Amino acid sequence: MGDVQVLDFKSMPKIELHAHLSGSISRQCLHEIWIEKKAANKTDLEDPLIVMPLGKHDYDLETFFPLFSSYIYRLVDDADSLHYSTISVIEDFAKDGVVYLELRTTPRALGSMDKIAYVNHVLTAIDVAQQKFESIQVRLILSIADRRNTLVEANEVVALALRFRDSGVVGLDLCGDPTKGDVSLFTPAFEAAREAGIKITVHFAEAECSASEAELETIMDWMPDRLGHVIHVPESVKKQITAHSGIGLELCLSCNVQAKMIVGSFDAHHFGDWWHVDGPVVVPCTDDVGVFGSPVSNEWALIQEHFHLGRNDILGLARKGIDVIFGGEEQKARLREIMW
Repeated sequence: MGDVQVLDFKSMPKIELHAHLSGSISRQCLHEIWIEKKAANKTDLEDPLIVMPLGKHDYDLETFFPLFSSYIYRLVDDADSLHYSTISVIEDFAKDGVVYLELRTTPRALGSMDKIAYVNHVLTAIDVAQQKFESIQVRLILSIADRRNTLVEANEVVALALRFRDSGVVGLDLCGDPTKGDVSLFTPAFEAAREAGIKITVHFAEAECSASEAELETIMDWMPDRLGHVIHVPESVKKQITAHSGIGLELCLSCNVQAKMIVGSFDAHHFGDWWHVDGPVVVPCTDDVGVFGSPVSNEWALIQEHFHLGRNDILGLARKGIDVIFGGEEQKARLREIMW
């Protein structure tokens, strides 16, 4: 592995491929939105700095999802707060040295804003942020975010991805509470997306309850381009992933440790099993930096600290991530210039 030379991970050009928009909003940004809404008598919510105290990052699967449904979605519930928070998220990633970002979000109807308008607002905010922070390029992934959704609702998201594919939408995601629903319901939607040339990433074996061989085989049959988390994977499915040359694995160390999604701490994380395997491409990601408090630069620092990768290993791994972005050949060429 060579000598471990501590790198300046903040200034190292980085890729981030698994960042949920709502979960990446900083507590300070939420606080600023809250102050404005409170002054305008537009919210009865408590201050986010009380609901989500600074330094609290130990949200597990039981407390994590209600945080969004009972608080974040209720605070960021109109065009102004959506615009402001999207730009704030991109600024935070740019300041952390991220040069290419794929944000993901679930299209939501907010008041008079339908799902089409929601996606349009996010893309407009992305355009504004890219002009303001010229070091970063941002693309959008649309999420089918609740496994309890109907196939009709899933097909709506596929239609939105097609509608906005020339405006910055580059892929489709399946996420949400892993204890709910049956993923096989969504097979026609993902088949339609695949046939239309839409890239696919899926939350995969995130919890033991969503890691049955039947579920994972169903997802693998969708021929996803990337998989997120990849925690509770049976050996038979691991062999499939290993044989799948070029599939991206979005691994989120701090999220998995803080939320107790794995047993043990960072040195027990399955990053150690995957990063050197031929075939799949491992990309360290944050998932929800606003909740778990670890920016991408810190994820790389944790990797060096706990897995003792040398400088060449780290830079080589960072560059390999270029191959699995959804942003197309022009972005790949740009990144090879920046990261070579």
